[in-house]
Amino acid sequence: MMCLKRMSQLSFKPTAFLLFILGFYVAFSTPEDPINCSSHNTNCTVTNSYGTFPDRSICEAQKVFYPTQEEDLLRVVASASRNGKKMKVATRFSHSIPKWVCPEGQNGWLISTKYLNRVMEIDAEQRTARVQSGVTLKQLVEEAAKAGLALPYTPYWWGLTMGGILGTGAHGSSLWGKGSAVHEQVMEIRIVTPAPPEHGYAKLHILTEEDQHLNAAKVSLGLLGVISQITFKLEPLFKRSITYVTENDSNLENQVITFGQEHEFADIIWYPNQHKAVYRVDDRVPIHTSGNAVYDFIPFRSTPATQLQLLRTTEEAVEFTGDAEGKCLVAKTATNALIATAYGLTNNGLVFSGFPAVGFHNQIQASGSCLGSDRNTKTATLCPWDSRIKGEFFHQTAFSIGLSVVNNFIEDLKKLVELEPKAFCGIEMYNGILMRYVKGSSAYLGKQEDGVDFDITYYRSKDPMAPRLYEDIIEEVEQIGIFKYGGLPHWGKNRNVAFEGVMNKYKNADKFLKVKDEYDPERLFSSEWTDQVLGLKEGLMVSKDGCALEGLCICSNHNHCAPTKGYFCRPGKVYKEAKVCAGSGS
Repeated sequence: MMCLKRMSQLSFKPTAFLLFILGFYVAFSTPEDPINCSSHNTNCTVTNSYGTFPDRSICEAQKVFYPTQEEDLLRVVASASRNGKKMKVATRFSHSIPKWVCPEGQNGWLISTKYLNRVMEIDAEQRTARVQSGVTLKQLVEEAAKAGLALPYTPYWWGLTMGGILGTGAHGSSLWGKGSAVHEQVMEIRIVTPAPPEHGYAKLHILTEEDQHLNAAKVSLGLLGVISQITFKLEPLFKRSITYVTENDSNLENQVITFGQEHEFADIIWYPNQHKAVYRVDDRVPIHTSGNAVYDFIPFRSTPATQLQLLRTTEEAVEFTGDAEGKCLVAKTATNALIATAYGLTNNGLVFSGFPAVGFHNQIQASGSCLGSDRNTKTATLCPWDSRIKGEFFHQTAFSIGLSVVNNFIEDLKKLVELEPKAFCGIEMYNGILMRYVKGSSAYLGKQEDGVDFDITYYRSKDPMAPRLYEDIIEEVEQIGIFKYGGLPHWGKNRNVAFEGVMNKYKNADKFLKVKDEYDPERLFSSEWTDQVLGLKEGLMVSKDGCALEGLCICSNHNHCAPTKGYFCRPGKVYKEAKVCAGSGS
């Protein structure tokens, strides 16, 4: 067993300064509606919940449809197929960072699952749930709990749709059972695809566990068709006990595997500059165990718009002046406060009084209270990343590293920390590196082996030609993970560079492409960008001034960086094969 010291059970009263600082932290996002049309459901644009794609392009569509039932989907897909129209599926919140939602050109159609939002059936006897694809994780968790059931492993943010979760392979954290990916709990998928004229231009496929095509549909990237309904296997509702333990990170690389094997819902938050690792000791306990804990994760709470604007302005000023010490001070103050408040975990829904915090699974598995924010008053409070104000704006890099080499990856990152410790303060301002456990999957585009997912969030400038403070170090972290250790990028996050050559990392990539060709031979659900990601076309990596600053290329000459601002293309400090944009003083 690991030797972990329990974090101090502090009685903590937030100060005004602390509340100001805590509002700074951000990980995910939720806009009002990602689709905006100039006239009734026509001449539309679509974006993600950050308001900007990695390449900052504007995605257009001729028309958007809002089906409410499976029959509507069949009609829309048939009409598009008959007319040769490109299609893309958009979710209620368009949570994915990459351009999966963008149809090709300006004349494509969008199919929104916003009103495919019904929980069709909860079968308590069979322990299953059948839902439409636009149902949110929050809806499913709540409805299952009413029947005394639970979806065991989920992402931490409840503003995702179930269809979107399957589209990108979203997951929680566990090495136990079938692992933390939601798609491993899928029993059946009903999906509508294009069809030839003799089949009415649209076809409904009902895929069960006996059908090999389910392995393609479980992580589909939205490239096979439109998911109509999903049936999930549930478990009896249970209780969990959570304790956060803060340790020095000196032995992190040696503890990481054992810790995940010992605790069912384990994860780790790593603060490299502070040499801290916060271990989440999280396991099932008997249902009669006393406790009614609630997890309202602080970074997912609503924040006053004026506060968010000031925080962003402050961050921009720190970046502009190159004030690394300022970043480190803010990061240390805020992370200490988050640790002291147990990140928003309470023992009874109101107050945190100490560990362990015991509660029902549905009350602590995911959160997102800012989804109920009031956005219609002068003192509006919002999710911290709402793109309609000058709020949070960032890059997210996320990839999984196999357990066989994860200790080596952590050792390499520690070498970078030793060389440039302040470079990691910017990451710590976004609550450090989140490490979640994942298992190898039967899905063709799922995880290929058991591993650890590293989720890293960091500053992004509104100016695409403006380099970040310690630009080179974060780029090197990205390239070490993706290329040196063959990391699998999270399909719903990342900059373009993470997807370079990605299909070569999947042993069943050819099987996925075969199903894709069978279901959509005319490529109506594909785009030039998705073909580039799948390696079917060239052009994913561009070559233009400043492209490496936004992760649109790996620099091969100085113009790919920002030479007029003192940033040049250099080899990495630890991974010499890396090519990064380094400041002249680096």
